[in-house]
Amino acid sequence: MGYVYGSIGAVLAIVVSSIGSCIGVGKAGQLAGGFLSKDPSKFTAMLILQLLPATQGLYGFIVAFMALSQLGMLGGGGVVVNNYEGLAMLVACLPITVIGFVSAIFQGKVVMAGMEMCVKQEGQTGHALLMAVLVEIFAIFSFVISLLAVLGVLGTGITMPAETVDPGAGAAFLPLV
Repeated sequence: MGYVYGSIGAVLAIVVSSIGSCIGVGKAGQLAGGFLSKDPSKFTAMLILQLLPATQGLYGFIVAFMALSQLGMLGGGGVVVNNYEGLAMLVACLPITVIGFVSAIFQGKVVMAGMEMCVKQEGQTGHALLMAVLVEIFAIFSFVISLLAVLGVLGTGITMPAETVDPGAGAAFLPLV
């Protein structure tokens, strides 16, 4: 089951953060398309701004790749993963899963406001980028934490402490003879 838990964490990291990126990039692209139909000279600025929310999907991909690699599922093999290590791997993937999703959506909204600023005033691309990067910082924090946690989970020997196991706990379910 450890492999299953770890795999679920990896899948969530890539899928959920990528969904957030799709939403952010998609909304920014819709707005950019409208602006570019009126002024095609702003294409470079619009493209750079539109791409920013895509980084969260990239961070989720890297964390998922490293998690699957640590689990030995990308050809390494020979890794033994107990349930607790698998659960720890799932938890290690959660920061980029959640923060990647949310920050991509909000970064898309900030990018859209930046696009409007660029269209209304010449030379505002740098200001728009700076505002979007402020949202990116939190995605970077969660990416680093997830990556460090994923790389540190296996080999730690995480197990259930012996004193929490009650050997007589199942006795109530034994049939009386």
